[in-house]
Order: sequence, then structure tokens, then C-alpha cells
Amino acid sequence: MSDVTDETADRLGTYAGAATYTPYGGRVGGLTDDDGGTVPDADDERDDLQPPLQYRFDGPDDAPVLVLGPALGSTWHMWDRQLPQLTAHWRVLRYELPGHGGAPAEPASTVDNLARRLLAVLDDEEVDSFGYAGCELGGAVGARLALLRPDRLAALALVSAAARFGSADTWRQRGVVVRANGLDRTAANTPERWFTGPFRTTQPAITQWAVQMVKTTDSACYIAACEALAGFDIRDQLGSITVPTLVVAGADDTETPPADARLLVAGIPDARLAVVPGTGHLAPVEEPAAVGTLLVRHFETAWAADRTSGTVPYAPAPPPVQPRVPAPAAAPPGPDAYAEGMRIRREMIGEAEVDAAVARAKTFGSGFDTFATRWAWGETWTRPGLDRRTRNFVALTALTVLGQLEELADHTRAALRGGLTPTEIEETLMQTSVYCGLPAARAAVDRARSVIEQETSTGKG
Repeated sequence: MSDVTDETADRLGTYAGAATYTPYGGRVGGLTDDDGGTVPDADDERDDLQPPLQYRFDGPDDAPVLVLGPALGSTWHMWDRQLPQLTAHWRVLRYELPGHGGAPAEPASTVDNLARRLLAVLDDEEVDSFGYAGCELGGAVGARLALLRPDRLAALALVSAAARFGSADTWRQRGVVVRANGLDRTAANTPERWFTGPFRTTQPAITQWAVQMVKTTDSACYIAACEALAGFDIRDQLGSITVPTLVVAGADDTETPPADARLLVAGIPDARLAVVPGTGHLAPVEEPAAVGTLLVRHFETAWAADRTSGTVPYAPAPPPVQPRVPAPAAAPPGPDAYAEGMRIRREMIGEAEVDAAVARAKTFGSGFDTFATRWAWGETWTRPGLDRRTRNFVALTALTVLGQLEELADHTRAALRGGLTPTEIEETLMQTSVYCGLPAARAAVDRARSVIEQETSTGKG
């Protein structure tokens, strides 16, 4: 820990949320009836929006709004220690990710979905312009907001964030582990991902608080959030983020290392970097004073620049374009079958496994590999007639009957990553044994077992 952290810990003691963890229920900040219950908002019935996020406000009602977004597995309490600094200047809106901190378990499997649900909350509260600071998944939401609605976002801060968070395989693998084992072991491993060793040693109460936060998260929502991070990749869109941006990185963050932050700064035209010494992934918790000071300076400067230039904090949205009857045109070409097949193949089998197969085919069989990718993966697995889960069941059955154990191993891995549980896979093989015979099914069970043990190893959570 740096000197800033030591002084803060001495002054404030353990983290405010560490002693007791109380999940929040209901939609904080929404309309309530005379008894304090939630009143359905008419806008909630809009069928073009997912359920709104749970949220709360702190700070003066007439101040500009600053939104704080949490990391995967955390709650809005991760920002508690920045509140005294931030609410002196802004009206702070904090929100919960679905299924986190007692929020309704309404999973969101894309960052875009989370961003749009947050925009729905801001619309309901009649907040036109706002600043935004987010950590990790919360940072991804902020970057997506900057691309979706730059006319409303006054300034942005990305904390422990990246244009792409590791590899898609890593996040889908974590989802497989959680689906098979629940969140207990993943929660136990969380402090090592979030905090530096010295911090964990000197702040055991915060370490336990972090474990409890993750453990009480809804598993389905956690898995969906992993899928959202797996699908998040804005490396080719960074140049389109035009709002003033601060990128904050922990010097010792192993989840989103400073190299990820430097990539963001290199790609975003109006961005600057701040690296906090001796700090891990959850920088707002490990270095609350340092991160709070950085945020205050950044947002004060951004809003002051808007006022000095005589502009409003956000540009008005352009007037709607009047519809016109388009000229007859040929139907647009469909997606390239090979590219789509390779995408599906990597998503289901795994990037490392597919890369190895493609490398093997370079010496002999590259034409066949291309053929199989195009027609089996790009044409068949993308057809609308069956969902992917059903196709997984069919593939496991057919490969068991044919005795194709290596292919069965790949498709067992694909089934796990596609949402099937080990129990469902075992039931499929048992059902198959009735019709194809016990020896073939027993061999399939043995091969599937080794894959399942490897994929659901609790050490990977």
C-alpha cells in the first residue's frame, strides 16, 4: 500500500461496508406509495426497454449528476469512501448491477443492455447531462455510453478498465465454473484478484467484505455479466469516444494491468492516464482518497471547461430525420459463412483449442478445415430452427453413437460454455445409452468426465 492508503486506513478504520453487509431491496430512487412500496412507473411498461436498474442518489438535488458504476461482483458500496468528496460538488447516482447487492435478478448478458437500462433510469429521473465514472464492468458501461450518447455525457472516468477485458474464453470459463459449482469458491478467490497482498494482510475486514459481496450475488446474473465482458471489445471504436476521459489504473492490477489503460489512452483522443502506485484491481476501495481526488479534479476541470467555453454540458440531439420511401434495392448480403463459423467455433470450443486445430491444418487439411468451419459451424449451427442448447444435445448424442470421442470432448466443452450443466450432459449420455448401447455410452461418459473436471475446476473460478 502507498502512504495515502495507510493514512486513510488509520483515520477511518475498516471499510464502511465491512462490518455488516445489508443487501438493498426494491428500486431505490423510484416512485413509492404512501406505505413506502414501489409504484410501477408507466415508462417501465415500455417494451423496448429491459427492467430498470436499482439505484440511489446522494448529494444536493440541484447539483450536476455524476453516475458511479460498480465492478462485477461488487455493489454500490465500493464507492462509499468517495462520497464525501464527490457529494460536495455533485448529485451522485449509484446503481447496482442486476442480481448484485439484493437488486432484482434480471440478467444482462451484454454491456449494451446495461448501458441502455441505465439510460432508461436517467430518462425517468429527467437527467439530460451527466458525468460518469465506472470501475471494470462499470467502466465498460461508461465507455459504451460514450459511444451511444456522447451528446449527454459531459465527462468520463474509466477505472481499472480496458477496451477488451482479457479473452472471451477466460470469462466464459468462469461462467462454466460458477454454473457448475456456485459462487462460493469464486468468492473466496476474489480478494486475490481485487487487492494487493499487503492490503489483504492489513485489511482482513475488507477482504471478508469482498468475499461476502460476491457470495451473495445471484449466480445467473453473475454468469450473464461474465458473458457481457466476454463479448465486450471496443478496440476499433476508441477513436469515436470524444468526451474528456480520465483513465485510472492500479500499478499492481493483474486483472486489467496498466498496459490496458495505456491502450485506452492511446486510442481515445481526449484522454489522460493516472497510475495509482501499490494498488490492485479495485482501486476505489484500496486507495479511496487518491481515486477520489483524481475524480474530483477531472470532473471539475471538464465541467469548468464547458462553462468557460459558453457551451452547455452536452450537445443537443440532432432533429429527427423525416422518413422517406427508400428506392428499391437488392437485399443486403448475409454474413460471411466462414467468418461466422469461425466466430461460433471459437466461442463454443475455445480460442486456444481452435487456434491449435487451425495450426495443425496448415501442414495438411486446411481446405477441409475451411469447409467444416463454413458448412458445419457457419451454416448449420447458425440456423434458426433449433436453439444452441438443443443442438448441443443432438451433437453429444450423435458423437456418442459414432464413438468419436475427441469430437465429443470438444462438444462437451462447447455444451458447458453454451449453458448446459454437468447433470444435463450426464442425463443426455444416459438416455443415449438406452439406444446405442452401454459400451459406447460408457466411453463417452469417461471422456466427458475428464473434460468436465478440467472445465469446472474450482481453481479456475
